[in-house]
Amino acid sequence: AIAACGAIQGDKKKLSYVTSLVLIVAVPMMIVMPWIVRATGMPDAVGGAWLGGTLDTSGSVVAAGALISEPALKAGVIVKFSQNVLIGVAAFLLSVWWTFRQRAEGGERPRARVIWDRFPKFVLGFLVTSAVFSFVLDAATVSTTKGTLNGLRTVWFALAFTCIGLETRFTELVSMGRGRPAAAFLAAQAFNVVWTLLLAYLLFGGVLFPAPLLR
Repeated sequence: AIAACGAIQGDKKKLSYVTSLVLIVAVPMMIVMPWIVRATGMPDAVGGAWLGGTLDTSGSVVAAGALISEPALKAGVIVKFSQNVLIGVAAFLLSVWWTFRQRAEGGERPRARVIWDRFPKFVLGFLVTSAVFSFVLDAATVSTTKGTLNGLRTVWFALAFTCIGLETRFTELVSMGRGRPAAAFLAAQAFNVVWTLLLAYLLFGGVLFPAPLLR
C-alpha cells in the first residue's frame, strides 16, 4: 500500500485508511489461522505457506507461524519475503503506468525524471539491503547482526503504525464510501484465503512438486 501510494502520489489519508484495515483484519487472522492449521491436521509447510500468502504484514506472518512450528514459520517467511521482493517490480511498473496515464489525461510529459520522482525510494533500500545480506555478507555476520536489526525493525514499525493509528478513526473506516471500500477489502481477503490455501497445497503439499523438507 505504501509503495503504491508513493508511485501514484496518492492521498495519505486514504493510505492510512487502507493500512488500518489491513492491520485490523490481520490481528484476528494471525490467531485464528494457526488454530485452523492445527485443528485440521494440515501439514506444517502448507499451513505456513498459507499464512505467508494470506497475512498482509511480515510481522503477523512470523508471529502466526511461530504458533504452529518452526517448519511452518520458515515456509511462511519464504512466501512472504518472495512477495516482498516483488514490491520493487510492482512499484516501478505502477509508476510507469500512472505517469503515462497522466500524460494521456493532459498531464506532464512522461519523462524518466517523472517516473523517478514517483518511484517510492524506500523500495530501493529494501532491495539493496536484501541483496547484501543474501549474497555479500557471510552467515556469521548476518547471524551476529540479526538480533540488533530485528530490535530496530520492531521499534520503527511500532512508531510507524502508531503514527498511522493517530490519524485513524474507526468510525471513518465504516462511514467512508458508506462502507463499500471496507466491504470490498473483506470480500477480496476472503477470496484470497481460499485461493491461497489451494495454491499452498499444490506447491507445498507434494502435489505439483515434492514436499519441501523444512526443519
